[in-house]
Amino acid sequence: MIGRTAYVLMSLSLLAPLAASPAAQAQEAVVAAADKEALFTSPNPALNANKQVVYHIMRDLLEAGHWDKADQFLSERYLQHNPTVPSGRDTVVNFFTNVVKVEKKPIPDKLTTPVVFVTAEGDLVTVATVREEKDPQDPTKTYTTTWYDTWRIVDGKADEHWDAAVKE
Repeated sequence: MIGRTAYVLMSLSLLAPLAASPAAQAQEAVVAAADKEALFTSPNPALNANKQVVYHIMRDLLEAGHWDKADQFLSERYLQHNPTVPSGRDTVVNFFTNVVKVEKKPIPDKLTTPVVFVTAEGDLVTVATVREEKDPQDPTKTYTTTWYDTWRIVDGKADEHWDAAVKE
């Protein structure tokens, strides 16, 4: 075991100088899937149901602002692991409707959010989306990265949510 660990550490130390070179810092653009709706389905009925809850959270609540439908998709206790949004369905609804002031608009036929992939395992559903950011080296340029949201589905509703948000 020690030999294997030493080999890994030595290999990483040999690669370290490459990390400083411009070629090593280049990235491939993050691109949305062509058929996002297909990503929210599964041949497994339980996983399909969980993915559909998340699909409606994203489309009906987050994109279209129909927070009056939140009780269909979010549990009452809805635990929020985002440091800027408190837990509880009513609190989350208040945040989006009164703090962020999301305006209600028609629910689109399809998601507009650029979804990269959706993974479901047990009671968890993770959605990766394209996120565009300003380049800190050159604010006239942007780059793409990936944003992740994960929901725990309990009794047909999202009961818990995680994302990569930080306090600003």
